[in-house]
Amino acid sequence: MNIHEYQAKALLRSYGIPVSDGRPVTRAEDAKTAAGELDGPLWVVKAQIHAGGRGKGKFKEPEAGEKGGVRLARSVEEAAEFAKQMLGRTLVTVQTGPAGKQVNRIYIENGSDIARELYLAMLIDRATSRISFVVSTEGGMSIEDVAHDTPEKIINFEVDPATGLSDFHGRRVAFALGLEGAQVKQCVAIVKNMYRLFIEKDVEMMEINPLVVMTDGNLKLLDAKFSFDGNAMYRHPDIAALRDETEEDPKELAASKFDLNYIALDGEIGCMVNGAGLAMATMDIIKLYGAEPANFLDVGGGATKEKVTEAFKIITSDPNVKGILVNIFGGIMRCDVIAEGVLAAVKEVGLKVPLVVRLEGTNVELGKDIIRNSGLNVIAGDNLSDAAQKIVKAVKG
Repeated sequence: MNIHEYQAKALLRSYGIPVSDGRPVTRAEDAKTAAGELDGPLWVVKAQIHAGGRGKGKFKEPEAGEKGGVRLARSVEEAAEFAKQMLGRTLVTVQTGPAGKQVNRIYIENGSDIARELYLAMLIDRATSRISFVVSTEGGMSIEDVAHDTPEKIINFEVDPATGLSDFHGRRVAFALGLEGAQVKQCVAIVKNMYRLFIEKDVEMMEINPLVVMTDGNLKLLDAKFSFDGNAMYRHPDIAALRDETEEDPKELAASKFDLNYIALDGEIGCMVNGAGLAMATMDIIKLYGAEPANFLDVGGGATKEKVTEAFKIITSDPNVKGILVNIFGGIMRCDVIAEGVLAAVKEVGLKVPLVVRLEGTNVELGKDIIRNSGLNVIAGDNLSDAAQKIVKAVKG
């Protein structure tokens, strides 16, 4: 689960971590009042979307002006005008794709006198199952670009969960960033509080880009991107309340409400599978035979009629889908029960594209008979390879 920058900064502030003072705005008429509550004389007006590259992004609508999603204002009136231009417009960045994202929130904060820009991130290293720090002196840039052009400028290290975080880790970050004097002590405190926040709130990724050294020598976190473990949100109702559903794919949002694991892709063949590994194999074999999957959809081990029906609704709501492949291994669930559920879903939802169903496992022959004798335009696949070839042929003609 992702949150907006202004929400991340509120969390950081609550843990005693230095960030700029700012105000979120959702209505253009409130922007002048929000900016007036800040000291100035420089204001930063930031579009709030769940995507990076906002500063270099471009708005689709000419009314938003030619500047990107992060703008410097030198008066309260100018800050309010920038907010008015951006709210309700569509911002396209390298991370949104060509469709872009609509800006429904603006964050106005005090400007900062910056001497240096640095990079600091914390994340879960899945290879070691440990919290890892990623540090670079090249702040303000895309970390992917730094990794590609100057990988030697990125330093990362892990924290041993047996010993936990110590001041040594904070000093290691400080020395890697070239900090000195009182800045080292500040860095140790920031790292310690970030680590505490990371653990206590079940954070998966915390990216600070940039962490800045001010002209007065103090440190400040100028931008923040957070991602949380969605499976842990039952423990954190305060964090769950920060979820902005308008930032999520409507199909993925609908799937989550029915405990379906769904990710939209760019292909033309919709997939409904039980089990993540089988779903990956299904997408691979679709590509092998010359087509592209339109989604990843795992209905889980307990695929019920209700789940299958909802899965069909989600798949068929994608206008790019030209055919559907259902690939179910009946282990806990019997194949005949799955077949009946698929047919019931087809009758309820309707079917305007080819559908191939491959079943394997308990009562597989009975399940295939139910499919064949249904009278519906459903094609039975003998095995995964056969099913993939049939759906690709049906879609490609």
